[in-house]
Parts: sequence; C-alpha cells; structure tokens
Amino acid sequence: MTTTLKSKLQEDLNAAIKERNELRSSTLRLTLAAITKEEVAGKEKRELSDDEVLKVIAKEAKKRREAADAFAQGGRADSAEREKAEGEVLAEYLPKQLSDEELNDIVTQAVEEAKAAGAEGPRAMGAVMKIVNPKVAGLAEGGRVAATVKKLLAG
Repeated sequence: MTTTLKSKLQEDLNAAIKERNELRSSTLRLTLAAITKEEVAGKEKRELSDDEVLKVIAKEAKKRREAADAFAQGGRADSAEREKAEGEVLAEYLPKQLSDEELNDIVTQAVEEAKAAGAEGPRAMGAVMKIVNPKVAGLAEGGRVAATVKKLLAG
C-alpha cells in the first residue's frame, strides 16, 4: 500500500515526538488537526485525498507567513521567528514554489492565449487567471500570480 501524505505527516510527528523536537511536533500536530477538521467538515466524515491534504498544508503555511509578518510589524521578533520556523517545517511537505522567472513565462503564455481569444486590457485579468491557475496550482501563491498577471497586462 502506498503511504498517503497524511500518514507521512503522522509518521513524521511520531519521529519528532521521539526526538523531543518540540517545534516540529507541535507544527505537525496542528497541521494534522487542521486536516482532521477539514475531514469532518460538512455533512459526512470523509478521507481527504493527497491533493486536498496539500491544500490544507498550503493554507496552514500561509497562516504562518502572515502571522510572522504581523508579529514582526508588532515588534515581537521571537514570535515572528517561531512562526517562520513552523512555516519552514510545513514547506518541506509542499511542492517547490515556482521561481519568478518560471511564473513570468507561464503568465506570458496565458496572456498571449487570452489575447488570441479576444480578451484585452484590465478586463482580461479573469480570462488570464482562468488559464494560469490550473497550471500553477500549489506551485505559486495566488497573490503572487495575480500581481504578475496585472504587471504583464499593464505592460
């Protein structure tokens, strides 16, 4: 049987507990709790697919980044460092993010496709995003993608 992402998280959590790695174990524990919460949300309990588990991990990682920024702005460097460290633990489970160059190439292609389909100017944003999103799902954050699309549509 192939191991699922959720069971890998569980195994890594057990290893972290044995190693007494507090940061790693608490981060994985919170992530597994978020996954379980997602599984019991709705009318029926269900098992999440690896793709759905990845989305939960990505959401948790984004929360850590935002919290780290908020703590840094609030002058709480120790809390910001902890959130950053938790984000790094979660990043190990996410696919590698696209570089700015790779993202630019994908968006440029999508802008060409949208223009060929007759969409132009700022109103083409939706059309371009529809083309880009499936290609970059999980590989680039939505805000980054939107900013790149805006930049290339304006230029």
